[in-house]
Amino acid sequence: MDLHNGSMYWPTTYRAPLRKKPFKKADCYDAVIVGGGMSGALTALSLVDRGLQIAILDKRRFATGSTSANTGLLQYSNDIMLHELIEQIGQIDAVSFYQSCMKAMKQLKKVADRLPVDPHFICRESIYFASDEDDAERIEKEYHTLSKYGFPCTYWDRDALLTNAGIDRPCAIVTFGDAEVNPYIFANGIFDLAETMGAHLFEFTEMLDVKESGGKLTVSTAAGEMRTKNIIFTTGYESLPIGKRIGADINRSYVIVTEPLNELPAWYKDALIWETKRPYLYMRTTADKRIIIGGLDENSGDVEISEELIWQRGNELRRNFNEVFPHLDIEIEYAYCATFGESIDNLPFIGEHPTKKNHFYLLGYGGNGTVYSILGAEILADQLCGIEHPASHIVQLARIDGTGQNKMIL
Repeated sequence: MDLHNGSMYWPTTYRAPLRKKPFKKADCYDAVIVGGGMSGALTALSLVDRGLQIAILDKRRFATGSTSANTGLLQYSNDIMLHELIEQIGQIDAVSFYQSCMKAMKQLKKVADRLPVDPHFICRESIYFASDEDDAERIEKEYHTLSKYGFPCTYWDRDALLTNAGIDRPCAIVTFGDAEVNPYIFANGIFDLAETMGAHLFEFTEMLDVKESGGKLTVSTAAGEMRTKNIIFTTGYESLPIGKRIGADINRSYVIVTEPLNELPAWYKDALIWETKRPYLYMRTTADKRIIIGGLDENSGDVEISEELIWQRGNELRRNFNEVFPHLDIEIEYAYCATFGESIDNLPFIGEHPTKKNHFYLLGYGGNGTVYSILGAEILADQLCGIEHPASHIVQLARIDGTGQNKMIL
């Protein structure tokens, strides 16, 4: 399955090292991680931090799937607003989940500070604006809900939004504690760190099958077999190696990256910017004075589309951007289409499979995938060490959402 199509920006910013396969496999790993993207990297680091012997494998080169298409906006707020999540799963779990995402943001910063490379992790504020008057009430309600439960944010009316950010929309929430990152460098740096701590890295190694025998798992790969106590699938938006999805859809989105500007515009604190309408427009700046703009989500996971169509969508993104910033002239240098996953309830799937013992999943569908990845890495590390994480029941694979619809990963 192709996860993106078009001209990619992040891989041009860093030359990833050529990694040699380990000289000797372990007799039996504590865990084998399938999937060498952001989720796999963060899970690997979390497990080696606990002293576990792990291997991680991917059929491609690491970080060249969805991670290289990630736009690098890191936010504790989710695609589903807190007040709406409270209506869906109740106050205690909804607030607990948002608190876990807030904590995850701080953990991502700590990881970035440990890396042997600079991933351009920069703390930022986020501006979440009402796209029209119909959404102004939702923004105001969300601001009061976030404030009530202690999440750092402020409210801007139209005048404040126009004065501070040059955006002429009804109102906005400004959230604090968010960040931007170069996801390609970030993931590669994590792999480098995990390898120095004893993790075994296997690029270009496709998993073929898993069988249970004598209380252990045998993982068959194109390069031979591995024995392990546990297997963890961090395969993102790929087709699952074993089983199928229930309760999630794979769709596609479009992204453009501008040519470098001589000077970045008067952009409020280089904030991350997004809006309430669905599908939504989102944007950020970069360390080399570019602007990244994404959106135009479509209900299709197929990225096998023409370059002409990608650039048509890219120009549409530019027009949408200029509706927000009408006086800012930009030129597109990179344009691409990428897959992303959405769950019915906007929550990720994290945990042990309900019927397959020692089979674990971290699928960060919905919300902010990188934030979900580090949250999931902590949940799985806790579970493998016999600890119950406070958010594990909220994101477990078998659950019932607010509509009463049962769903799980099989």
